[in-house]
Amino acid sequence: MRKLFLCVLMAVATCASRAQTIDTSMSSMTPEEISQAKMKQEHKVVFVGDGPRAPQDSVMRMINMYYIDQFHHFKDPLAPYFLLMSKDANLSMGVGGAVRMRGWADFDGAIQANGFCPYLIPVPANPELRRRIGGTPGGTSLFFRVIGFNTIVKDFNAYIQCDFSGLDNVGFKLKKAYVTMQDWTVGYATTTFSDPAAEVPTIDGAGPNGKASRTAMLVRWMHTFTPHWSMAASVEMPSSHVDADGTETKRLDDWMPDYVVFGQYGWAHDQHVRLTGMLRVIPYRDLVAGVNRNIVGWGAQASTVIKPINRLALYGELNTGRGYSSYMGDLSIGNYDLVASPLDPGRMHAPMSIGLACGLKYNFKYNLYACAAYGQARYYNSHSQLIPDDYKRGRYFAANLFWEMTPRLQVGIEYLYGQRTNFSGAHNHANRVDALFQFAF
Repeated sequence: MRKLFLCVLMAVATCASRAQTIDTSMSSMTPEEISQAKMKQEHKVVFVGDGPRAPQDSVMRMINMYYIDQFHHFKDPLAPYFLLMSKDANLSMGVGGAVRMRGWADFDGAIQANGFCPYLIPVPANPELRRRIGGTPGGTSLFFRVIGFNTIVKDFNAYIQCDFSGLDNVGFKLKKAYVTMQDWTVGYATTTFSDPAAEVPTIDGAGPNGKASRTAMLVRWMHTFTPHWSMAASVEMPSSHVDADGTETKRLDDWMPDYVVFGQYGWAHDQHVRLTGMLRVIPYRDLVAGVNRNIVGWGAQASTVIKPINRLALYGELNTGRGYSSYMGDLSIGNYDLVASPLDPGRMHAPMSIGLACGLKYNFKYNLYACAAYGQARYYNSHSQLIPDDYKRGRYFAANLFWEMTPRLQVGIEYLYGQRTNFSGAHNHANRVDALFQFAF
């Protein structure tokens, strides 16, 4: 399997290098900086209001603010093509989105889901689920963004994003809705216990199964102390996944928010190292003893993006903890924040979990690049001998090629391999080839 993975990646790299010549203009700018510079030249700005128009540097300052987002994910829409801006360049609104179409073919093992999640691989192998094709417009999105300056709140940013990823993957679903004023963010946003910039680009909607990611109602404070050092702290609404059986244990409503902090050191363009910690309380009712109990959960994460040379970016994310599984790719599908203690009726505990997501990206040209990704989610349970058919480990491999035909038109192709292993040692795998067509506006 690993040989096949490496062969696919080498073939992708060979084809790309033959198809495109090396872009020597990347010697002084990163590929991402070149892409952004080209997009900034294409914005169509309509000025409204009275009075003389602001100087060009003020206009560019406002445009640049659309590209500043510490929690921007690779799959999130680009900065809007059309902008409405006041003539004094103190207020602007952008309306944009992306048309995203993804198709796939499963072979030698299939997953009955749009996202390639090793957790969903049937174990033992199901002879009726060996091949499958599918496609989805899920991820097609619309967003509104208002950015401005006020003498009282200073810089502010209001953002609403909706995806066509709800019912049957075509229902209109709110994805983000928040307001940022200077260092404060209030609303429905990406959790602070994540680092979207440290995730390897994939066509697959799920991405590496060991990453930490979710959206939550939160209040976040994030401050940059120097050009290199920044810190964030947030209070977030929880959504615990408790494996209560209703007979000996019962799930209770969460009553305490999750607390998350991180410290980050950044350098150059989009390169950083971040350490993140989380503390949470997970309640349940012990029906045997007739009392409510609370378990303290915690999570820790280290993440980074490093570019040792201009064309190469390395991504890494490692997380671990107890009672935080609802934040992690594969394990968020099940109820692993709290699980039963079979030898102690009525009691539950927070098991240990570990997630890993890493990979690389290499640019042949600023608009042509290949990526390789690896993910692993590992679940530990001290009573594993009593649950042989439960999930123990999932592995995820991806190799892809992206081509930005224009700054806003992107196509890609990808190979995926996944494996699920249970505590009994039984395991199964799945293979997928998927393709992407995306137009952003």
